[in-house]
Amino acid sequence: MRDTRESRLLLVLLIAIAFALITVDIRAGEESPVDGARQAAAAVFGPVEEGVATAVDPVANAIGAVRDSGERHNRIATLERENAALKAKLGSEDQTRSRIHELDEMLKRAGAGQYGIKGAEVIAIGAAQGFSWTVTIDAGSKDGIERDMTVLNGDGLVGRVTTVGPDTSTVVLANDPDFTVGTRLEKTGELGFATGQGDRALSVQMLNGKAKVNPGDRLVTFGSRGNKPFVPGVPIGEVVKVDPSRGDLTRTVWVRPFVGFSRLDIVGVVVMPPREDPRDAVLPPKPEAPKPTPTVTVTVTPSGAASPLAQPADD
Repeated sequence: MRDTRESRLLLVLLIAIAFALITVDIRAGEESPVDGARQAAAAVFGPVEEGVATAVDPVANAIGAVRDSGERHNRIATLERENAALKAKLGSEDQTRSRIHELDEMLKRAGAGQYGIKGAEVIAIGAAQGFSWTVTIDAGSKDGIERDMTVLNGDGLVGRVTTVGPDTSTVVLANDPDFTVGTRLEKTGELGFATGQGDRALSVQMLNGKAKVNPGDRLVTFGSRGNKPFVPGVPIGEVVKVDPSRGDLTRTVWVRPFVGFSRLDIVGVVVMPPREDPRDAVLPPKPEAPKPTPTVTVTVTPSGAASPLAQPADD
């Protein structure tokens, strides 16, 4: 349309008419004369608006879904972190309970033998100073640890201290091939010497070749002069095999150690020996043998009436 005087007058007229209709519509309220025209316009343009809304809604829904998906992802990630933390906490609590049990058992053994001990934790395991079976503990000279002190845990004899530093010490384990300790058999008191065999049972040479030894018998440390390197009465292990006696002066038996050397954690170094030999007091009570279950035998005797040999009595 050209920008002429007539077009400008038409535009002004249309604007004036529009304002007049708006004024009439507002003043008339619900009885507005343009209400019919409004309804007609709604009937014409309503479907168009609905179609546009239908076309736009999936896009809006998709945007909302993406937004909700991100929120769900964050919630899932948060829950996964919480679950991982909970599992770690449970694992830590299990380990704590296990270590408390180990410490409790060790204190029981120390109390039974009247040993004064210094608790320590195994912080390293492996070869050291030529020994093939050693561990390092986090206690040293600052803690009163000295060379040739006995080391035990809740199960029994662990080994002896060989090297001492200010804060750590090296312990040679009882299963080391260069390790030897004097032994005493439970009850009978028969003496011998145990030697480490690595991951196999300890080899024990009994001084009495005719000593009566049976599988299941238990041994403790005999003790050393001055209680170094071994204090008396520490449990060593249980006899699992007895070599036949051939009339030799000594006799060999094989002993399974009470201590699991591959899973050491909490140990105690005996810094104060007992006042007297505890003998067998440190050994735990032997489990009672299960009582045999009585067997009930039921004998069924056939009655006379049911016997095919029964004959009717004569009148």
